[in-house]
This record gives sequence, C-alpha cells and structure tokens, in this order.
Amino acid sequence: MKKLIFMAVILFSCLSFKFADAQVHFSVGINIGSQPEWGPVGYDHADYYYMPDIDSYYDVNAHQYVYFSNNVWVHSRGLPPRYSNYDVYHGYKVVVNQPQPWVHHSQIRAKYAQYRGRRDQVVIRDSHDDKYRNHWHGDNGHGDHGHGDNGHDHGHDGR
Repeated sequence: MKKLIFMAVILFSCLSFKFADAQVHFSVGINIGSQPEWGPVGYDHADYYYMPDIDSYYDVNAHQYVYFSNNVWVHSRGLPPRYSNYDVYHGYKVVVNQPQPWVHHSQIRAKYAQYRGRRDQVVIRDSHDDKYRNHWHGDNGHGDHGHGDNGHDHGHDGR
C-alpha cells in the first residue's frame, strides 16, 4: 500500500511539474503593446533591447533602462545625464530574449558591436503594419518611453 501511495505521489509531482512548465511557456507570447514606440519593428515579443551606441539595455516589460554605473548595473525609468544626447528613435536596438542579459554583457557587446552608429532601423512609431495600430493611436498606455524621468527629449519630433 505504501508503494502505491508513493508511486501516486511521484506521478502527481511529475504531472504538476509538467503543468507548471507549460504555464511558463504559455506566458511568453506577444508583447507588442508593451514595446515602446521607439522599439524596432518585426518582433512579436521582446524582453530586452540592447543599445550598442550607449552599451545599455531597455527592459521592455518593466519599462526600465539598465546601464552600468559605479561598477553596478542600475535599473531606472530614465537614462542618466551622460546619455542626454542619445536618440532612442534613431539609435539601433537589438532584441535580446534572455533573462538578465547584462550578466553576459561582454559576449553581447562583442556580438553586436557592428551595430554601433547604425541609423537605418525602422521603429514602431514609423511603421504602418496593422499589428502596431494601437501605437498609431496612442492606445498602448505607455506613451513615449524615450523621455524617462530625466526630462531629455531624445529626438522625438511629435509624429
């Protein structure tokens, strides 16, 4: 009888684990509405943007920048003053879908170094693809994440 109960517990545990695993995979889906209007087009899901020009990240779901300062990775709603001239609409962004990409920063920096200085990426604001229609009407509820709390314009021209 103890063996039967033990086997039932193991079976139930395995099924529960598989069910929980399925839920995790289900939650990773489309997050177009969470992406800022200055994000690159063509991605149904983006966890982070790596911005090679300023060697920093943007956490799409938390709506925060992640940058290195005083030997630590800082999470902030806005960019620090040293990046006041950075234009989020025209700077190149690389989608990185891995947890805490800054942990592997040296590899990411090396892999995407060739994108520094590029200005040819189409952003959501300038796309006319139907999947971005909520961004056209300002219905995404997130406004312009390029401004952050630091009050810098970042080149937004009001389109």
